[in-house]
Amino acid sequence: MSNDPTLLGVVEDVNGATIGVSLNLQTLSGLAFIGGIGYRIGQIGSFVRIPIGFIDLFGVVSHIGAGAVPANMLERQLGSSRWMTVQLLGEGQRGEDFKRGVSQYPTVGDQVHLVTNQDLARIYGAPDSPNFVKVGHLSSAESIPALVDLNKLVTRHGAVLGTTGAGKSTTVAGLLRSFSETSKYHSARVLLLDIHGEYSAALKDRATVFRINPNLGAGQLPLYVPYWAMSFDELMAVTFGVVDDNPRAAILEKITDLKLQSLQVTPRNGVTADSLTVDSPVPFSINQLWWDFHRDMCATHRVAGGQSRQTEALLEDANGIPVQLGNAMQVIPPKYAPHTQVAPRIYLSQSPLNFKRSLESLASKMRDPRFNFLFRPGDWFPNLQGQPTSDLDRLLEQWLGAPHPISILDLSGVPASILNDLVGVLLRVVYDALFWSRYVSEGGRERPLLVVLEEAHTYLGRGEQSPAALAVRRIVKEGRKYGIGALIVSQRPSEIDATVLSQCGTLFAMRLSNSLDRAHVTSAVTDNLEGLLAMLPALRTGEAIILGEAVQLPVRTQLDPPGKNMRPDSSDPLVYDPDGPGGWNRSREPANYREVVEMWRKQDPRSPSLK
Repeated sequence: MSNDPTLLGVVEDVNGATIGVSLNLQTLSGLAFIGGIGYRIGQIGSFVRIPIGFIDLFGVVSHIGAGAVPANMLERQLGSSRWMTVQLLGEGQRGEDFKRGVSQYPTVGDQVHLVTNQDLARIYGAPDSPNFVKVGHLSSAESIPALVDLNKLVTRHGAVLGTTGAGKSTTVAGLLRSFSETSKYHSARVLLLDIHGEYSAALKDRATVFRINPNLGAGQLPLYVPYWAMSFDELMAVTFGVVDDNPRAAILEKITDLKLQSLQVTPRNGVTADSLTVDSPVPFSINQLWWDFHRDMCATHRVAGGQSRQTEALLEDANGIPVQLGNAMQVIPPKYAPHTQVAPRIYLSQSPLNFKRSLESLASKMRDPRFNFLFRPGDWFPNLQGQPTSDLDRLLEQWLGAPHPISILDLSGVPASILNDLVGVLLRVVYDALFWSRYVSEGGRERPLLVVLEEAHTYLGRGEQSPAALAVRRIVKEGRKYGIGALIVSQRPSEIDATVLSQCGTLFAMRLSNSLDRAHVTSAVTDNLEGLLAMLPALRTGEAIILGEAVQLPVRTQLDPPGKNMRPDSSDPLVYDPDGPGGWNRSREPANYREVVEMWRKQDPRSPSLK
């Protein structure tokens, strides 16, 4: 066996799943050729095989050199650097597939061998297995594809983590293209929440894009989020804000009453007057809600005909004609005559409610065109009787049942003040719909959904209790059972709630230079792989260490990027660009800042010539 070219050394120390290996004096570092194939020896992240009878144990190298000498052998091995630390990860009987976990441990003197390409193919699965998706190739063996188990990646959640410039967005685009291969996965379903509008160009051939201010010429569709699909708490956050208990109770009762009136006009399957609650996704008119509260609190009154009955005292011109009657649908309030103490006396409203400032805040949002996607949601905008043209089934069909496998919700035009709340609403609506319909053909269990959360650190901070954070926690904790998976994408894992990250069964750890970020990733993995993760600062652009349930073993992978014309709009601009039209070295052109202001006003970065 001493002539076996794969022999590296022998086991000298066993401490649980951590194995100390003494390298043979004949073992060379660098590159060895076995069967005409070159292998790197003594590389962190490489794999070893420990045969024990009919079983092969497999492990990953996490430490090389003098620092790998076990503590109990330091005195005997003083000055020795021919040591290696291995973390055991799994086993496989001869001729059978690899499995995670070990049923027995090696003993002192057991041989440790280099893992060949044949062993790697045995470990990582066959490329033609339908549930495995190729995402790249092993960094140490370009002939071996890097495969991830789609079943475990989606249902057990995943995370793509890497510093700015590590190739994170390009990697996500490449992964989504692999996951949405229609020739293989005819009913693939991916929902991407794109905070900065980077992915429309990268996935244009297999995605439907929804945007607040859509470019209809480019095939984008308007993004509508009907306010009446929100829960009461979600609606309060984006409308009235924080109010006292009495006004809150009055608003709750009013919304429930308006929903009941709407339901009486048009009955809707799944809800009755007896089962209706304020959170039931039944349409109602928020314009009518605003109008009724405004009249109740802001109107002035005069006594009619000497009776105790009062009428609204509208402001009139010299001819006795009301100056402004108001319009509920256009959110125009009526103008009332001012309060007077002299005859004919005009009285103030006697309403016990007083939340005029919050009501006016709601009115200003309803008049603001930036909020039209919410308060005037196209076919889902109810009339004053609470009757929209379309119901939520058509909205969900657009988002989750589009002809393309990927739906991109481009949130780049959403006002920053409600972005966090809106992300929470979108996730909660989708989760609730698939949770309650999990056993029907378009439910989560029959047709699972992958939700991709870009720039997740912006709304998943530690201790965050925002609607978005609560919705994501619910998905990562419970979504597995109902066919809803999450893919978290972030450049600052240290800022993400540890509970969320720990629930991600698969990590694509790209280059991370910050020690806090690396420590956060290390604490989230289940295997004892600190040594392997220590290489994160040295990873190349587009390279990742894939760990977790979707891969048989942790693997350092060069990920497959999409084509040059299919990449996200997130690349760094070149300050000096010798080949392109931009950069500081280009010829100075006459200034034209009219285009700058036009694009600013349009809130769309792509000019007509670029669309």
